[in-house]
Amino acid sequence: MAQLEGYYFSAALSCTFLVSCLLFSAFSRALREPYMDEIFHLPQAQRYCEGHFSLSQWDPMITTLPGLYLLSVGVVKPASWIFGWSEHVVCSIGMLRFVNLLFSVGNFYLLYLLFRKVQPRHKEYFG
Repeated sequence: MAQLEGYYFSAALSCTFLVSCLLFSAFSRALREPYMDEIFHLPQAQRYCEGHFSLSQWDPMITTLPGLYLLSVGVVKPASWIFGWSEHVVCSIGMLRFVNLLFSVGNFYLLYLLFRKVQPRHKEYFG
């Protein structure tokens, strides 16, 4: 039964990734410019992506902590070194949005682990 659970999880994760990629593609084609709060977050993320971490360049309109920006840099910079992409490509709106897609799939996995921890396997009780 545990092997079946692994197959189900793999299928669910694959479907989640596929649907996320399809939605990402559709939104990226429709919204080529920053949308809603991306107006504030995109320039800040691009500054971090370019290596400008100074507090003097922090946008005062942003009230969230810089963790996602730092994690984004940790994902896109190694990709630029491995694949030889230019900084323009790596710090683009599409690439930064794609990092969010990767984190959403990671959240799916974390939710699965949390569910397994909270809801242990059902055991049959006799008596």
